Amino acid sequence: MDGRQWRSTIAAAQAGDRRALDELVEGWLPLVYNIVGRALNGHADVDDVVQETMLRAVDNLDTLRDPDSFRSWLVAIAMRQIRDRARRRTADQMDDHDAHGAADFAELTVLRLQLEGQRKEVAEAVRWLDDEDRQLLSLWWLEVAGELTRRELAAAVGISRQHAAVRVQRMKARLETARGIVRALDASCSDLGRVTAHWSGQPDSVWRKRIARHIRGCARCDGHGRPGEVVPAERLLVGLALVPVPVGFTLSLAFGGKTAVAATTATASVSWSAKVIGALAKPAVVVTASATMVAGGAYVVTQPPEDRPTQAAPTALSTARGPAPPAPRTPSRSPSPSSSPSPSASPSPKKEKEKEKEPKTLYGTVVDVADRAPDPDTPPAALPRRPESGITSSGGPRTAMNHRGDNVTFTGRGYVLVRWQILPQYRPGGLVMPAWTGLEGKLFHVASGGGRRMDDPTSADGRTSSMGGPDTGYTVLPEGTQQMWQNEYFYLDGTVTLTQNERGADYNITVAPSTWDAVTEDIAIGPDRGAIRFGLVRDDGKDSAPVPQYVTRERPADAATVPQRSEV
Repeated sequence: MDGRQWRSTIAAAQAGDRRALDELVEGWLPLVYNIVGRALNGHADVDDVVQETMLRAVDNLDTLRDPDSFRSWLVAIAMRQIRDRARRRTADQMDDHDAHGAADFAELTVLRLQLEGQRKEVAEAVRWLDDEDRQLLSLWWLEVAGELTRRELAAAVGISRQHAAVRVQRMKARLETARGIVRALDASCSDLGRVTAHWSGQPDSVWRKRIARHIRGCARCDGHGRPGEVVPAERLLVGLALVPVPVGFTLSLAFGGKTAVAATTATASVSWSAKVIGALAKPAVVVTASATMVAGGAYVVTQPPEDRPTQAAPTALSTARGPAPPAPRTPSRSPSPSSSPSPSASPSPKKEKEKEKEPKTLYGTVVDVADRAPDPDTPPAALPRRPESGITSSGGPRTAMNHRGDNVTFTGRGYVLVRWQILPQYRPGGLVMPAWTGLEGKLFHVASGGGRRMDDPTSADGRTSSMGGPDTGYTVLPEGTQQMWQNEYFYLDGTVTLTQNERGADYNITVAPSTWDAVTEDIAIGPDRGAIRFGLVRDDGKDSAPVPQYVTRERPADAATVPQRSEV
């Protein structure tokens, strides 16, 4: 499947064409199903991971600037969900009952593709690989089958192509060991029979080592399938079709607090797009039809460094109409604070004295007081055009940072997008903000867009937003932190590293180089085009424009310790 062949369909889906969205999901679901199914070997979580992948793809489709990169973008989302699931699972969730209750993907591959001989052997050997190898194999299998490129494989894993080549070679070596185990178990070696007399029949790392050790010392098993007779796995997999999505497979996508449900099968068209089409038009959120979006007050409060007022806590919901009851304030003892260190921690007195001795050349405006949301009907100011020579990113064209320590370094002169997606239902409470570190040059916060603030109401009563609701609890920002919009834009002239510091909650920060044209288009998407609100501009085109919170020129060992201090 080539993303370039889908350019017109992707563009139509982004523009709100429901039939195009149906076609897009139906066409690409098999690829996602094969990646997830093989990576998890058919575990019971496969359906959930596939659904979460498709939900996130629909939710973020409007951010895809280059339709030609759709395939690599979708694969990267799938791999992130696979890794997220691996990090979140517990021993109880991964017990034998769960594993046995699921359809073995190796068996499905053999049966549905009618594999025989050494092709069947490769499919069965997958059972003997560890999770990390299976994840990589799920991509490499599709690469040699002609469904992915090496560049897309490397991008999905988050490594360079050179590193990917090394990883693939190591995985292939372990796959060949696993193939040897499959061949040996099919042979009639009495010594191996005694070794495996107490084996349950379920592949695991302990028995893989025991059987491999026996094979190395057994002339009978080691000689079964000599090198000249064994066809390399890549030759066996070339041109192999995708495993069909099983008939009756269902996508049930929870979105905006409601459930958009529709069954999709291998033979029937997808029919759920009518429920989630709102995800394709800015903003990427489903809003109850009767919800009213109203806001008032100034957007930003700025103060010079020597006259900073006491910091005020941000509001939980910014734009609820008056009659709607306000969101409950979270008691100080109940937020379930993150296990990450608070980034608002003040530096030590010794360091403060050392800093006082250093000459300070400050630029930018301090923005350390939480604001009220602007009126959604207020068009944005004109965005000054700053010089652009292009931004390079250590994470490639687009990177999602899901976990503490994930980071991307930007270098150059131009615009950068930071896109937020918060899932408060997994862990409400205190949120640890990302930090900009190692700044060389200048960095400005120039605009906010995406069609919504994260605390804009998404329910008729005005009590639920992307920050949470009465049923799930609320995500709480550090005191004085500016409320994020879906898309936050920055201008960089130099180099800086952005680090994800949160590990207690479940949220994504997607970062990518952008352009003045893209920012201008985003913030100008107003209510007449179906969005909740216009964006806004902060940039004044001068060195007095606001700088990001949590920014420093230093390179601390733990970026989460960067204080909320806008002076640089």
